[in-house]
Amino acid sequence: MIARLVAGRTVAALATALIPTGLTLAVIRVTGSALDLGVVLAAEMLPMLLLLPVGGVIADRFPPRRVILVADLVRCAAQVTLGALLLLGHPDIAVMAGLAAFTGAAVAFGVPAVSPLVIGVVPAERRLRVNAHIGVAGGLAQIAGPALAGGLTLWLGPGWSFLLTGALFAGSAVTLGGLVAAPRPAAERDHFLGDLREGWREARRHRWFLVSVAGHGVWHLGAGVLLTLGPVIAVRSLGGEAVWVVVAQAGTVATVLGVFAAPRLPIRRPLAVVAVGAAVYACPLVAFAFSNALPAPAVIVTAAYVVAMLGLGMLLPLWETVVQQRVEPQALGRVDSIDALISFAARPLGLAAAAPLAAWAGAAAPLLTAAALVAAVNLAVLALPEVRRRTTEEEAAQPPVPV
Repeated sequence: MIARLVAGRTVAALATALIPTGLTLAVIRVTGSALDLGVVLAAEMLPMLLLLPVGGVIADRFPPRRVILVADLVRCAAQVTLGALLLLGHPDIAVMAGLAAFTGAAVAFGVPAVSPLVIGVVPAERRLRVNAHIGVAGGLAQIAGPALAGGLTLWLGPGWSFLLTGALFAGSAVTLGGLVAAPRPAAERDHFLGDLREGWREARRHRWFLVSVAGHGVWHLGAGVLLTLGPVIAVRSLGGEAVWVVVAQAGTVATVLGVFAAPRLPIRRPLAVVAVGAAVYACPLVAFAFSNALPAPAVIVTAAYVVAMLGLGMLLPLWETVVQQRVEPQALGRVDSIDALISFAARPLGLAAAAPLAAWAGAAAPLLTAAALVAAVNLAVLALPEVRRRTTEEEAAQPPVPV
């Protein structure tokens, strides 16, 4: 069953990674308008942000396997419909935006249900390993997805990219059919707002969670700033577009290596490693800021980005495992939705704010400000005793992961 779970999440991750590139190229081919592209991308993002709290409640009220199954099937239908419309002609932008909105809504319901599904299928002593496997799959999908979507669009047209995406979501849904999840402790049913308040109370009960999530939101904000200004600086000061491609791909590989390494290291203070892993994202922000003023060798900037992404790669499975261990199972979906909401909302804010701030104060100012915030907020997490404490004897006695 565990292999089936990992396979399903791998297929879903690849399908998800195909969407941004495919959607961008499709809108450019249909209208070529930057405004239309912004409308379609916003149509996907806004329902996702608005419905994440609802998705958290649903993930805790219903079997997570069923929730993810419905979410995968909705995304399958939306992608196949969009692919068919593109193959038949030029669809209206309003229709594309509507299908993107259905996709974003399905993400809002599917994401909070993943952790409840993992704890229902995977024994506690194997969760870190499984979370790492899912993280590696996600990292590899981020490498392969854009290239595959771009290649299909250039070779056969954007419609075929969406048909492949729909087929992959259908494959993900099929893998859920053989999963049998252990029942979670029954939670008292309340009205919807009561369930939301109960999820918030559970999150507040864990001070380490709220402080860490604030730090994660800040590094997502910093990532938005870097992803906006980094390519511009690479082109102007570091040698051209190829430099940014190398930096981005090296970072993706480093993320996969970090995820792969996390369960294989004798980590006894996982939350401390998570805090430091987020804080080191300040390194590439500083490197790009100084490269804009005093051009540095591209290898230094690349190395800084690799260090940051290696830290974030280690962060991902450690964080998922700690949350699954310490949060009450019947509230896990709602707590996960709070984490996802802050992270998903912070990055677009960084993307939107970076260019106006750079035009007003220069590119170095927003990069250095973001670096200071990322380092300060995430290192401040280490002040909490529950973050610095070692894992319990039972946790430390978990069998090592074979290399």
